Amino acid sequence: MSVQTTAVLKKDITPEGSDYEIVRRAIEKISLDYRDQPSLEELAEEVGETPTGLQKLFTRWAGLSPKAFLQAVTLDHARKLLDSGMPLLETSFELGMSGPGRLHDLFVTHEAMSPGDYKTRGAGLTIRYGYHPSPFGTALIMATDRGLAGLAFSDPGEERATFADMSSRWPNAVYVEDMAATGPYAARIFDSTLWRPDQPLHVVMIGTDFQVRVWEALLKIPMGKARTYSSIAASIGTPSASRAVGAANGANPISFVVPCHRAIGKSGDLTGYHWGLTRKRAILGWEAGQISS
Repeated sequence: MSVQTTAVLKKDITPEGSDYEIVRRAIEKISLDYRDQPSLEELAEEVGETPTGLQKLFTRWAGLSPKAFLQAVTLDHARKLLDSGMPLLETSFELGMSGPGRLHDLFVTHEAMSPGDYKTRGAGLTIRYGYHPSPFGTALIMATDRGLAGLAFSDPGEERATFADMSSRWPNAVYVEDMAATGPYAARIFDSTLWRPDQPLHVVMIGTDFQVRVWEALLKIPMGKARTYSSIAASIGTPSASRAVGAANGANPISFVVPCHRAIGKSGDLTGYHWGLTRKRAILGWEAGQISS
């Protein structure tokens, strides 16, 4: 049985003029300099865009203006909202966002592989993978014949490292590059018009029993809400295991779909994210835009 440990990209699949790369840099500056209240002009200069161009691009991408995003970071709204698990969009008006519309969210069904299957480290599995453009950079999608098994993100030039990270979780699996097989997953995941209850996205969770319980709890967090690690721990009957919950959250192999980005620290801090804190902020802001629009 062969195991491939590195991915070889036949071509650069990052779209020219990627919206996310520009937005990522703007969000990074907002996140670092929010106390200085950077103006639209300052943000535009940072990313090499005109103020009007950045305003249109950012709003097209996120459904929120840079100013609305800046206000959200400045108010540190997560810290204010999460003690009670209050929906983030309930404060959308004071954050300068539009009022909430119809809730959009992924409709997901899932199954978990048995602990015995997990202990084999992927032996007997064929995992098909492909790289696809997404709103958050290049997405590496991995699927078995039972459903979506992995979703990761990378910035330009980091595709091989991302593949190595993901494939190390199931080192005994056989990996086959097959974008035709993974393409429908990419289309389904990142196009909210295809999020339909009559066409659920099927995922297969490959982890320990505890990890799977945490990932199942994450699936219950709706878009526009967030939960602390301690509240997730309590929800699965292990109230003293918030650190272990944090570790399981960080090990989640199906990013975005299993929304580990909606888990935050007890104080409301966004804390870390396996694929970068800037990307976590971007995903949360994008989701807020999906709801408000």
